[in-house]
Amino acid sequence: MRSFKFLAAALTLAAGSFAAQAETITMASTTSTEQSGLFAHLLPAFKQASGIDVKVVAVGTGQAIDMARRGDADVLFVHDTAAEEKFVAEGFAAKRFPVMYNDFVLIGPKNDPAAAKGKDIAAALKKVAIANAPFISRGDKSGTDAAERRLWTQTGLAEAGQPVPNDRKGAGYKECGCGMGPALNIAASSGAYVLADRGTWLSFKNRADLAVLVEGDKRLFNQYGVMVVSPSKFPQLDSAGAQKFVDWVISPAGQSTIASYKIGGEQLFFPNAGSP
Repeated sequence: MRSFKFLAAALTLAAGSFAAQAETITMASTTSTEQSGLFAHLLPAFKQASGIDVKVVAVGTGQAIDMARRGDADVLFVHDTAAEEKFVAEGFAAKRFPVMYNDFVLIGPKNDPAAAKGKDIAAALKKVAIANAPFISRGDKSGTDAAERRLWTQTGLAEAGQPVPNDRKGAGYKECGCGMGPALNIAASSGAYVLADRGTWLSFKNRADLAVLVEGDKRLFNQYGVMVVSPSKFPQLDSAGAQKFVDWVISPAGQSTIASYKIGGEQLFFPNAGSP
């Protein structure tokens, strides 16, 4: 009996020691992947396949890239293709892998006081500005913020291709310096317009009187990429674990897991690993 108890105690201790040594990688990512609920769906499947835990730091894409530049993350999962390509060109990652996409949508009050509803996002933003309607901008250097700034340049409110000064975006334009969920909450409580990624919008519960007003414009396409942070720059990182995650998320198993994430029967993200 004593030997059985001793064996059981030894097995328990060994199990605890194994659990303590379980591999964990750190991922710098954007708020949309976290707040949409995707990672709560995706990462347990990766853990089951690999045994690796993933600690997610969800911030704006710009902040996530800065975090990776400092060597504070093993893997980067964000949505600003131009910034991602620059990250690779500067040697902070060997390669960027497209992984999935969805789209941005312009959200606003159902009664649409700026008459922004339609299929042309640039025309809609210009109408919001001219009407001095309330508009909540992320203003946090996120992928969504970068996309919004690009879209403003197409409104004709400044010289072609030039950034539009905030004072030309209407008296109701305000930057919150916050994530997508908080920006939507502010818009809901103030009856404001806001550019959002569809994934976070679909998972957002506190919609109040808000609705999707502009969608379907090809300029609203929202691509996500994933990268292993350079082991040559940061040898202390778990690059092997990061590579296992990248390999899995772009594999048929990972891509299928992304496609299977739905809310109310509606798919939030569309896998496209292997695309340009």
